[in-house]
Amino acid sequence: MIRFIMAIVVWMALAFSVTAGPVRIKDLVEFDGVRGNDLVGYGLVVGLNGSGDGLRNSPFTEEIMSNILERLGVNVAGEQFRPKNVAAVLVTASLPPFARTGGQVDVTVSAIGDAKSLLGGTLIMTPLNAADGAIYAVAQGTIIAGGAVAEGDGAKVTQGVPTAGVIPSGARVEREIDFNLSDLEDVRLALRDADFTTAARIEEAINKNFGRRVALMLDSGTVSLNIEGTRMISVAHALGRIENISVEPERKARVIVDQRSGTIVMGEDVRISRVAVSQGNLVLRIQEAPLVVQPNPFAQGETVVIPRTDAAIEEEPGIGLAEIPSGASLSEVIGGLNALGVSPRDMIDILKSIKAAGALHAEFIVR
Repeated sequence: MIRFIMAIVVWMALAFSVTAGPVRIKDLVEFDGVRGNDLVGYGLVVGLNGSGDGLRNSPFTEEIMSNILERLGVNVAGEQFRPKNVAAVLVTASLPPFARTGGQVDVTVSAIGDAKSLLGGTLIMTPLNAADGAIYAVAQGTIIAGGAVAEGDGAKVTQGVPTAGVIPSGARVEREIDFNLSDLEDVRLALRDADFTTAARIEEAINKNFGRRVALMLDSGTVSLNIEGTRMISVAHALGRIENISVEPERKARVIVDQRSGTIVMGEDVRISRVAVSQGNLVLRIQEAPLVVQPNPFAQGETVVIPRTDAAIEEEPGIGLAEIPSGASLSEVIGGLNALGVSPRDMIDILKSIKAAGALHAEFIVR
């Protein structure tokens, strides 16, 4: 299994060592003003099969249920009701740029009480507010839960997360964002990964495409575009032409490590100074072999368990030091570590030590 995982690590490393090809500008930047807006609402899910909130533990569920029934003309003041098929939820969505009234967006529904499952529930009409407090959409529909629960008298099995789900196209846009793209005289292109070299290449590619200076790099994360200088009939036409221009981005040298899964990902620009690496070879083995002693039949006495522990420390044959030459490339680094026969988790420790020694010239990220 360890060899299989190491093979994957080596394959990923070699795959990343291939020079990145040109990438469209639309995949590298965000256009100023062209962005989504987060929405949130508080609502009620009904129709659950006895898996809803316990109203004694979730009084807010009873409160919202009473408010909804009163708005529908049902007087429940002073009434005592304890249904098990309702649940209070938070509803979230993202309003995409240029969403128009009547359009539909997906919503995510998450229980906030002690409901066991939202499977099969129906979200009642829920207003969705933006950061300014205004209502921009209204959500309603049947929830598709992301898990399942099987429960019996003595056991319970849960798969996935049944207390959260989605409603595809579950919210209808009722209000548009007040933003007019055609009023812009200049548009800023914000790089997702700020880098001076990439920004300079974007500036050069745009100016070359239009045959004149219409783009200007402001900093490592921003390129300004003069709309009038593009001589296009609208801002949308100018952005539509620019977003498909190809640029070869520059990337920082990074080593990303996930200690929980033992995953290691390296960029092609990772370099290591001359260093020698050795792996520890001590193995501690502890084995429990308890001995049970029973008295003879019809004899007085008790069964006794005698603990027996076999502990030993073994030293495997040493493999010495593996030297990695100065300026080693990614494939050479992986080959040198694999020569030690180390597992991915041991490789993580070795990379940490190389970084601590100042020989790893890359940004080291541990997750």
